Amino acid sequence: MSAPLPADPARWTLCEARDALRRGETSSVALVTALLEAVGRRNRDLGCYLSVDRDDALAQARAADDRRARGGSAPLLGVPVSVKDILNTRGQPCTCGSRILESYRAPYDATAIARLRGAGAVIFGRCNMDEFAMGSSTENSAFGPARNPWDPARVPGGSSGGSAAAVAADLALAALGTDTGGSVRQPASFCGCVGLKPTYGRISRYGLVAYASSLDQIGPVTKRVRDAAALLGVLAGRDPMDSTSVDVAVPDYEAALAGGDGGLRGMRLGLPREYFIDGMDPGVEAAVRAAVGRCRDLGAEIVDVSLPHTKYAVATYYVIATAEASANLARFDGVRYGLRVAGDDPIDQYGRTRAAGFGAEVPRRIILGTYVLSSGYYDAYYLQAQKVRTLIRRDFEQAFARCDAIVSPVAPTAAYRLGENVDDPLKMYLGDIFTVPLNLAGICGISVPCGFTPERMPVGLQIVGPAFREEAVLRAAHAYEQASDWTAQRPDARAGGALP
Repeated sequence: MSAPLPADPARWTLCEARDALRRGETSSVALVTALLEAVGRRNRDLGCYLSVDRDDALAQARAADDRRARGGSAPLLGVPVSVKDILNTRGQPCTCGSRILESYRAPYDATAIARLRGAGAVIFGRCNMDEFAMGSSTENSAFGPARNPWDPARVPGGSSGGSAAAVAADLALAALGTDTGGSVRQPASFCGCVGLKPTYGRISRYGLVAYASSLDQIGPVTKRVRDAAALLGVLAGRDPMDSTSVDVAVPDYEAALAGGDGGLRGMRLGLPREYFIDGMDPGVEAAVRAAVGRCRDLGAEIVDVSLPHTKYAVATYYVIATAEASANLARFDGVRYGLRVAGDDPIDQYGRTRAAGFGAEVPRRIILGTYVLSSGYYDAYYLQAQKVRTLIRRDFEQAFARCDAIVSPVAPTAAYRLGENVDDPLKMYLGDIFTVPLNLAGICGISVPCGFTPERMPVGLQIVGPAFREEAVLRAAHAYEQASDWTAQRPDARAGGALP
């Protein structure tokens, strides 16, 4: 017998809300109203959302309720889903956390948004993020940082920090984020949520404002693994508008979760020795090792694997990502759209516009990317990075010959204090060491809550699978989740962590 639903619908999971709607126990208007009230109470303190169009959300909800009353149905009919402010949503802002796009309104829907609409979902709110997805803390947002609901003095992670904070604080049932080097998984770990990075090509990137085109991937941030499976089933599949999306069959991800904690029995889980490094937070390591032990208790076989090129992953990532960013962000020039600051000539206008519109991190990465692509340095840096990327992908292929999935920490630390790493970008970059290899290899991974540090900050377990094996990753994560209670713990339920 299932547990009773919380009295406040904002605290429900996506699947709980979906099923309650199907049973006629609530309405979409009631769900949206509950979220609007929660956002009104808490968003000022947490900075999860950059914008929420109340009238549009309620209009979508009323339309969903009318459709259901007429006998209509759809997989997510009437379920509110929040969106990182980097996905074009027709008629809504798409600032990418940047002043340069502050006045921009999207003229079309990204494919991910169109598929949510096709499934009947209500598009609810635009979540805060690091500017153009460049950052690991959401402190690079031009509109102020998001804050971690477990401790508002700490970061929620990034760049999808607003999405993760909204889900953790029950200001969203679920949200979409984007993951270029860990930007779904790391904030999910920091905020005690589930964050899924699908295989590159599994979800269309059409309408996603590009940071690094060969690395970016849209992924769900949710309260439970089942919610992530449900969203992936809606979002996945080939899109003719995106030449990098792949025509691979989309399984029934929710059905793959059947079996409860038996989903780990007989699985071989690889434990990479390179993912337990000097300087790792002892509380993080203890929580992850305890989670690995729990997986063993549930019937998984833990095997030792090696990913020897991990030590080169961060440098490789920042060469490739910044090179691609330097090309992708050239369109923000004050001519085509967005902010325009007048100058004496086109070049002067270009420089003035970018100086006024970009924060510090974006020019830093554009300059680095331009440098590594410049004459005389292309072979020394960019070409070498692409070669190392191939070696990193081969490391995973060899490891997966010995195991079904890999388990590891998501990050070497839990959430740190706001401002702690702002003046040390290299230290912040190194925090991505366990997440960027997946993006370089184009494979899938998930972060699932696995415990807390002694300071009571959440820790995530990363489960990594081969390309297009999301069902195996979800099954393992769900089995672990069912055998623990970490995802059931909410930030406002612990002493000292109550939200305002």
